[in-house]
Amino acid sequence: MQRDRKRVLSEFLIVSAHAGDRRALDRLCQLWHGDLLRHAARLIGEAEAARDIMQEAWCDILRGLRRLREPAAFPAWAYRIVARKCAAEIRGRQTDRRTSDGLRAELAGAAVDGIADAERQADQGAIRLAMADLPAEQHLALALYHQDGLSVAEIAVITDTAAGTVKTRLMHARRKLAAALNPEPTAS
Repeated sequence: MQRDRKRVLSEFLIVSAHAGDRRALDRLCQLWHGDLLRHAARLIGEAEAARDIMQEAWCDILRGLRRLREPAAFPAWAYRIVARKCAAEIRGRQTDRRTSDGLRAELAGAAVDGIADAERQADQGAIRLAMADLPAEQHLALALYHQDGLSVAEIAVITDTAAGTVKTRLMHARRKLAAALNPEPTAS
């Protein structure tokens, strides 16, 4: 329900921005910055680099917002811009960076309060580690779908693939996660 309100508010802010309301642009940035920054960090693997990329991405998003004819398409459109900025950064570095480095560092610095929090964080840590071992395309599809709440169609736009390919990646990712989190006991 919260995501639906966010999307409706986004559409209103975009229409207001098209009408010349500068405060609407500021509010739109506040509304989406955290999600887009998390997406950039997930793709690039470094918080500092993700912040730098987001500065550039917001410039492109705000410059191109006038050309966005369908306000409901904003999330997929903005995620796509961030993904392209991250891809350009990775190509520029010419390195093969893995997301698991950032996830493992995040787990090492996680604070634990109480038994319930410890159990919850242990479960989340196991899921993050299992996700880090997924192929990059499956990891990205799973994170965009479950963590960011994007639809299959939006993920298809973001990743520039067919919706059927996104569904297949999600299916394989879920199977691999289930196998990693619930390994079958070996017969003696």
